[in-house]
Amino acid sequence: MSQQANSLYNEDLAPIPFAERSWGIYNYASLWVAMSVCIPTYMLASGLIANGMSWKQALGTIFLGNLIVLVPMILNAHAGAKYGIPFPVYVRASFGVRGANIPAVLRALVACGWFGIQCWIGGQAIYSMLRVLAPGLAASQSAVWVCFFAFWLVNMAVVWKGIEIIRWLQVVSAPFMLIVGLLLLFWMTGKAGGLSATLANASSFHEGATKTSFWKIFVPSLTAIVGFWATVALNIPDFTRYAKSQQAQMIGQAIGLPPAMTLYSFIGIAVTSASSIVFGVAIWDPVVLLGRFHQPVVACIGLVALLLATLNTNVAANVVSPSNDFANLNPRLISFRTGGLITGVLGILCMPWKLAADPARYINGWLVGYSGLLGPIAGIMIADYFVVRDRELDPDGLYLRGGPYEYSDGFNIRAVVALAAGIIVALIGVGVPRLRWLYDYAWFVGFFVSGGLYCLLMTSITTAKGSTPLVVETSLPGAGVLEGEGA
Repeated sequence: MSQQANSLYNEDLAPIPFAERSWGIYNYASLWVAMSVCIPTYMLASGLIANGMSWKQALGTIFLGNLIVLVPMILNAHAGAKYGIPFPVYVRASFGVRGANIPAVLRALVACGWFGIQCWIGGQAIYSMLRVLAPGLAASQSAVWVCFFAFWLVNMAVVWKGIEIIRWLQVVSAPFMLIVGLLLLFWMTGKAGGLSATLANASSFHEGATKTSFWKIFVPSLTAIVGFWATVALNIPDFTRYAKSQQAQMIGQAIGLPPAMTLYSFIGIAVTSASSIVFGVAIWDPVVLLGRFHQPVVACIGLVALLLATLNTNVAANVVSPSNDFANLNPRLISFRTGGLITGVLGILCMPWKLAADPARYINGWLVGYSGLLGPIAGIMIADYFVVRDRELDPDGLYLRGGPYEYSDGFNIRAVVALAAGIIVALIGVGVPRLRWLYDYAWFVGFFVSGGLYCLLMTSITTAKGSTPLVVETSLPGAGVLEGEGA
C-alpha cells in the first residue's frame, strides 16, 4: 500500500525506528525538571496558600497530586515506548482511526490555552527586563504587547526547528534553571534573616485556617494539581516513543516529576515569604519580584532563567502534543510544523491575559474544569490498553482504514459514549450545587466513570483481545515492537 495515498500517515506520525530511539533516564528526568521549573509551578503553591492552606499543607498536597498523576503518566507512556507511536496514533486503538480526532482535539485545545498562558507569562518577564534595562521604552503603552508577541515568535522559531532542539534545550537548561532557583532562594532568605525566620513567616500567612476549611480546600486543590499535568498524562507517548527502553522512561519520570515539582514549589513559598520580610509585601509572581531588584545584572540573570524555563515548559508540554494532534486531523496536509503554527494562533485567540488574571479562576475554573475533560480520556486509554487489549496492539493497523481499528466508519461509538458519560458526570456539579463534589473530584470522577463504562461496553467485541494483524502489502517505515524487559 502506498503511504503517499494513506490519509492516516505522515512522517511526523510514523513509528520511530529503534535506531532513532535515543532518550535515556537522564533525558526523561531532565524533561520533567525543565517542565516543572517554571513560573506556573512557582505560583501554584501561592494559589493554595492564598486559598487558606499552610505552607506545609500546600507542599504535601502538591507532592501527593504529582504522585497520583505519575501513575497514568507511566501507564500511558508504555505504548509510546513499546511501539514508537505518538498520542494521536495510540488513541486510535480505543476511539477508532477517525474517532481519535475527538480526544486529540480536546487535548489540543487545552494545550493551546496553556500555550497562550505561558507566552503571556514569558512576555511579562521580557517586559520586566525592559523596565530594568530601558525604562523609557517600557513606558510605552504597547510595550507589554510587543514583549508578548516577541516571546510568541521565539516559541514558534523553536517549533520550526523540530523535536531534537527541544531535547537539547531540556538537557542544557534543566540544571541551569535549578541552580538559578536555588541561588534566588539563598539570596532572598539571607536578606530575610535565614530559612527558619522565612518559614516561620510563611506559617503565619493563614494561621486562622481550620481543619474543616482545609478539607474543603484540599479536594479541589488536589484535583487541580492532577489537572496541572493531566494534559501531558495523555500525550506522554509523544516523548516516550523516543525511549531506549521502558525502564528509561519509567525511572526518568519517577525521579523527575514529583521531586522537581515539590522542590520548585518550596522555592516559590520560601522566596515569597522572604519577600514579605524584605519588601514588606508578599510577592508571589517571580517576574514582579525580580523587577524589584535594583541590581540590573542580578535581575537580568534571573529573568533570563525564567524566560528559558517558560520556553522549555511551553514548547515541551504545550506544543509537541497539539502539533501532532492537529496533524492527525489531516496527515497529508498538516505537518508537525503546521500544527505548531495552528497552536500558536489559537493560543492568542484564547486571550491568555484573562485566564492568568485571577488565581481563583485559574485553579478552580481552568485547572479543575479541563481536568473533567481529560480524566475521561485517560481512563478510556488505560482501560483499553491494559484491560481490553492486554498491551497488545497491531502497529500497522493503526494507520489503515478498514483495519482492526475501523469499528463503525472509523469511530468506536462505545468509546465516544463512555467519554460523554464521564465528562457529563464530572462537570454536572457546575450547574447542580448538590453535586458540586463531583466537580471538585472532576478528573478522578471522569477517569473512573469513563474507564469502567468503556470496559463494560467493550466486552461485546470478540476481537478486542488478540485481534489478527491485518496483512498489508508494505509495512510502515519504522514500525515495530520494543522487545525485552518491561516491553
